[in-house]
Amino acid sequence: MDSLTNQPSKKSRNASGEKPSIKFARRTSSGRYVSLSKEDIEMSSDVSGDYMNYTVHIPPTPDNQPMDGTSVAMKAEEQYVSNSLFTGGFNSVTRAHLMDKVIDSEVTHPQMAGAKGSSCSICDGKVMRDERGKDVTPCECRYKICRDCFIDAQKETGTCPGCKEPFKVGEYENDGQDYSNGALQLQGPNGSKRNQNGEFDHNKWLFETKGTYGVGNAYWPPDDSDDEAGLNEGVFDGSEKPWKPLCRRTPIPNGIITPYRALIAIRLVVMCFFLHWRVTNPNEDAIWLWLMSITCEIWFGFSWILDQIPKISPVNRSTDLAVLYEKFDAPSPENPTGRSDLPGCDLFVSTADPEKEPPLVTANTILSILAVDYPVEKLACYVSDDGGALLSFEAMAEAASFADLWVPFCRKHNIEPRNPDSYFALKIDPTKNKSKLDFVKDRRRVKREYDEFKVRINGLPDSIRRRSDAFNAREEMKMMKHLKETGADPLEPVKVLKATWMADGTHWPGTWGSSSSEHAKGDHAGILQVMLKPPSPDPLMGSEDDKIIDFSEVDTRLPMLVYVSREKRPGYDHNKKAGAMNALVRASAILSNGPFILNLDCDHYIYNCKAVREGMCFMLDKGGEDICYIQFPQRFEGIDPSDRYANHNTVFFDGNMRALDGLQGPFYVGTGCMFRRFALYGFDPPSGDWDTKDPKHECTDEVCETTPALNASEFDQDLDSNLLPKRFGNSSMLADSIPVAEFQGRPLADHPNVRYGRPGGVLRKPREPLDAPTVAESVSVISCWYEDKTEWGERVGWIYGSVTEDVVTGYRMHNRGWRSVYCVTKRDAFRGSAPINLTDRLHQVLRWATGSVEIFFSKNNAFLASKRLKLLQRLAYLNVGVYPFTSILLIVYCFLPALSLFSGYFIVQTLSIAFLIYLLTMTVCLVGLAILEVKWSGIELEQWWRNEQFWLISGTSAHLAAVIQGLLKVIAGIEISFTLTSKSGGEDDDDIFADLYIVKWSSLMIPPIVIAMVNVIAIVVAFSRTIYSANPQWSKFIGGAFFSFWVLAHLYPFAKGLMGRRGKTPTIVFVWSGLIAIILSLLWVSISPPKATDGEASGGDFQFP
Repeated sequence: MDSLTNQPSKKSRNASGEKPSIKFARRTSSGRYVSLSKEDIEMSSDVSGDYMNYTVHIPPTPDNQPMDGTSVAMKAEEQYVSNSLFTGGFNSVTRAHLMDKVIDSEVTHPQMAGAKGSSCSICDGKVMRDERGKDVTPCECRYKICRDCFIDAQKETGTCPGCKEPFKVGEYENDGQDYSNGALQLQGPNGSKRNQNGEFDHNKWLFETKGTYGVGNAYWPPDDSDDEAGLNEGVFDGSEKPWKPLCRRTPIPNGIITPYRALIAIRLVVMCFFLHWRVTNPNEDAIWLWLMSITCEIWFGFSWILDQIPKISPVNRSTDLAVLYEKFDAPSPENPTGRSDLPGCDLFVSTADPEKEPPLVTANTILSILAVDYPVEKLACYVSDDGGALLSFEAMAEAASFADLWVPFCRKHNIEPRNPDSYFALKIDPTKNKSKLDFVKDRRRVKREYDEFKVRINGLPDSIRRRSDAFNAREEMKMMKHLKETGADPLEPVKVLKATWMADGTHWPGTWGSSSSEHAKGDHAGILQVMLKPPSPDPLMGSEDDKIIDFSEVDTRLPMLVYVSREKRPGYDHNKKAGAMNALVRASAILSNGPFILNLDCDHYIYNCKAVREGMCFMLDKGGEDICYIQFPQRFEGIDPSDRYANHNTVFFDGNMRALDGLQGPFYVGTGCMFRRFALYGFDPPSGDWDTKDPKHECTDEVCETTPALNASEFDQDLDSNLLPKRFGNSSMLADSIPVAEFQGRPLADHPNVRYGRPGGVLRKPREPLDAPTVAESVSVISCWYEDKTEWGERVGWIYGSVTEDVVTGYRMHNRGWRSVYCVTKRDAFRGSAPINLTDRLHQVLRWATGSVEIFFSKNNAFLASKRLKLLQRLAYLNVGVYPFTSILLIVYCFLPALSLFSGYFIVQTLSIAFLIYLLTMTVCLVGLAILEVKWSGIELEQWWRNEQFWLISGTSAHLAAVIQGLLKVIAGIEISFTLTSKSGGEDDDDIFADLYIVKWSSLMIPPIVIAMVNVIAIVVAFSRTIYSANPQWSKFIGGAFFSFWVLAHLYPFAKGLMGRRGKTPTIVFVWSGLIAIILSLLWVSISPPKATDGEASGGDFQFP
């Protein structure tokens, strides 16, 4: 990785308007060093100018499509860019390291870095290849030459080393698209138009499609047709077709929602009367007990209002994928080949530690993304490796290599789900709904290849270690030989860095196994590798011979895949996951600039291959221009059948989130969310002010439904063009991409009410090929210094300052007036894993609750929201910041039954009729609300009860710890550090629920254990005292015992979790239980010692009050 030139600073380069100069350096297998610059690349485009300037205009027909005009040099540079590992960062030169080998296994797909190809006849390097992996020979003699030697020949003699004649690039370009051997055969709008000989029949195509050569693709009515026929066969007009919406909003049936709202109102009124009665009727015998209880009950009432009132208007939504296809993908007279007009979508996958997030899990997620049902050329997948580990890099490369087989297999047989691990683990008949005769054979072969793929992934740690040990030993021997030749002291120890080595025999620029300076988790350069270069704009069919499966009728292209590891240096605050996501936003804006972004955790894969299309139905429909994101529900696999700890969280995802969808939109919950890139940049939603921002943009009657593309400064009246670097950084490419992303993300202007739309067909143009300056710019924007003195993390991108950056980011968008949508698909859009172990689950909840406490004490508190945030939405966000504080009063309330039983007093003076009526009415309303909520949300009563149980478990453990940690951070400035939630790698095949029975002690378990033990002891003490009392007061005992049993019933899953597998209770539980029992017994004896009285009866008769 030698650098041959110095890169100018970003500021000077942007000021002068020059592109960065990037140098390539490669060491070939023969030992020859080859260096090439951008200027060398451009030289090849100046050759044979006479040929290149001579063009022939031929009308386009289905078998004669115009070429993209990409020259040999541009193809070669794109190939070099995709084969280069770019590194750079603070005070360092951006380097492009050409990699002949990315992984140890063989790579065959032409889009992938390090793909197998023919050898150069001069230097044994790889020859240039086209998008199909065919050799690019720039001379008619077909002399195989690599790009290095081609540039050298151009500079030295200008002649081909093979035939000794001048290169004839023009002739090569004319025959560049060879459609033999199963290549693409373009069809007309109505299918194949071939004659009996298999050749294209022009007359048949012209007749059946009413097509004519000449102006564009428009077709005109015959001269002898009448007016009515002319309307049917004339120039295509989209207004002739009835407009259809892409999505529909379905309200909840009145038979369910009306009683639901009525019960909310009734319970609210009854609760107010009950609290008034409780305040005006204190318990004079135990005023301290009454005061604690009434304080808790008032707070619980306030908390119930915050949680329940935003649920008064839940909605359901549905999409129409057939209409989406008709509007954007269907062949038409203007688009006979059916090239998609859908906007691009960039998918983000984040990982940080391959030890806690198994590489196989991440690889399966990537494979599900690459196989998604969306136009291939519109997709780009970015993987953020925040740990900078070579293990993650090579696992991703292995996934890209296996995708060469897996993705076409999924397309050929319509496989669901497209995560290979989940697909092959299905317990259903795999042949169901499969009609192709070769499916069983194909599946068997792919299953064998996947098993080998898993073995390679699992063997990567040992492979990397053995490789590094071998190279380090070689370097040590070289050093010893050098010391011997120089006459150094032979007894002096040889000092060689224990580096981590890549497959091509060079140092890994990221984190090493043995950390050293500039190669540690918090100290390494920025790394960017285009694993799969952007695909060609048109389908590329496979062949029957080049793969183990016949893909002759399947598009074999793969989406663009990019590995990103942002630069990390000591002394910089990297802002955890939020900082990594912002780095991906900037890098993707320069490389692909998809107007929409879908982010996934590494353990959440695409379960529904049409999920991206489902989200686009909302974004591209009428009124979709003010939608900032589409949140999908989170669904989980590997949960125990009883869902002991409410891991599915269905009450929240199917109840609360669906209810918020009827307001301003659901919260952003971290994964499975499709963003509008323009909204992430911190701009306000479209408004009427846009029409007056630029007087040059005038709307005529013909195009009044569209708004021209604006500049970034025109979106925000407070943002001047000179202030763009202050908000977004000093990358001019990033600033230029903003208006492009905004315009491409607009809905189609196919309805009069679509005010901020775009014309149809503008997104069918192929994207520009990648070049070295573009990739180098993307490396610079992921450097550790780029965000200094900018608004990244404050207004732009993911917001910093909270461990729950997802909720804060969504809140900021809603606070600017955007709205969000909740997309519940018939088939789950995404599925992931969740911790089923009690300790892991409590720590996960602790992280969420701590983030909520941080939100409450920050400027993101809903009390401080703007007027654009609706009232009920404000209450919902206020509840997010308030709910952890309920734990303080909840713990007190859980001790009240025990205190009542110990003291012999109850929270009320007597069990009066008024108290019982109020209590019964609120209980009936609560049960009725639960039943109706189950009806409109689709959850089950068992799931609702599990949620209630875990609410008390987490409220008495994790939420209390979160409040304490949050207060420590606010008052004392003590930072909070969290560990990653472990992702199960499926190591225990005998019992997939093995983690459920593992008991890992945590201090979070202390409060629930104390509460349970105190209530059990209190019930025993009170029962014994009541039985042996002369005047037993069973009414007080039953009142206290009822609430104690209510607490214990909620803690049952917690107690069962402490038992472990088959009732094996850890010793620590017995120790804590014994200590607590002894302490409480001594405390009670000291407070209320027993008094012996003569003649007192030793027992009493049992009777109900």
